Amino acid sequence: MPRASDVAESALFRARIVTTERVAAPFALDLPGADLVQTGIDDLRRGASTKEALLVSIGAPRLRLLGLELPSTLDRPEERLYDALAAEEPDAAHSRYNALVRRLVSFERALACASR
Repeated sequence: MPRASDVAESALFRARIVTTERVAAPFALDLPGADLVQTGIDDLRRGASTKEALLVSIGAPRLRLLGLELPSTLDRPEERLYDALAAEEPDAAHSRYNALVRRLVSFERALACASR
């Protein structure tokens, strides 16, 4: 049977706040896709329209439901992300778009499990 201190320490580990240079992330950066989400949040705060910021804008409704405080998001993020990917590599835009969205969904699911 686990000791109460072990249980409390485990709960603190799951709920830890990891800090980056710019902001505190209210999630563990070892969750799948957390690197993209943290970069996207930082970019949105700076007003930058990056692929990561567009991805966070796509996931903003669910991310907010999961408790993340997000800055204002970008308009038409799905279309703009696809256009940005197509400008870089037209033949791979569709698969790259789907891969990024899958990473976002993986992050959202992992965050939902970690929040329980």
